[in-house]
Amino acid sequence: MEKIVYNETYKFVAVINKDIEMGKALNAIAHSCAGLVSMAPDDIKEKMSFIDFVDKDDSVHKSISGLSLIVLRAKNGELKKLRRNLIEHNLLFTDFTETMTGDTYREQLDKTRDTGDEDMKYYCIATFGEKEILDPLTRKFSLWH
Repeated sequence: MEKIVYNETYKFVAVINKDIEMGKALNAIAHSCAGLVSMAPDDIKEKMSFIDFVDKDDSVHKSISGLSLIVLRAKNGELKKLRRNLIEHNLLFTDFTETMTGDTYREQLDKTRDTGDEDMKYYCIATFGEKEILDPLTRKFSLWH
């Protein structure tokens, strides 16, 4: 049996802009979480507790985290503040903005480069870290539904 690394002191959090439609929100969550895992160093990936789930028929459902992934919602200004707080606390995070949608990726890069933080519309911020650090930064947000 495979050794399971599980640390209940960590969690994933995705915070969605409450003003965007569901399809855009799901796209933003997917991109943000994929990027978050991609950039995590090995010691952090181990804390993310990715495990294989095996069903009754011995079919393997690979690489799902055993940890919570909480999805919350916030206003754009609150997302900007959260981003600043995550930077201040040196936490691992990704963000997905309106400029990263539509057209080709090259045009998205140009749109992003031409948009300052003041005008940036955040669709999602995904982060991973210790609950005791993340909870105070995210507790004011509502669950996304």
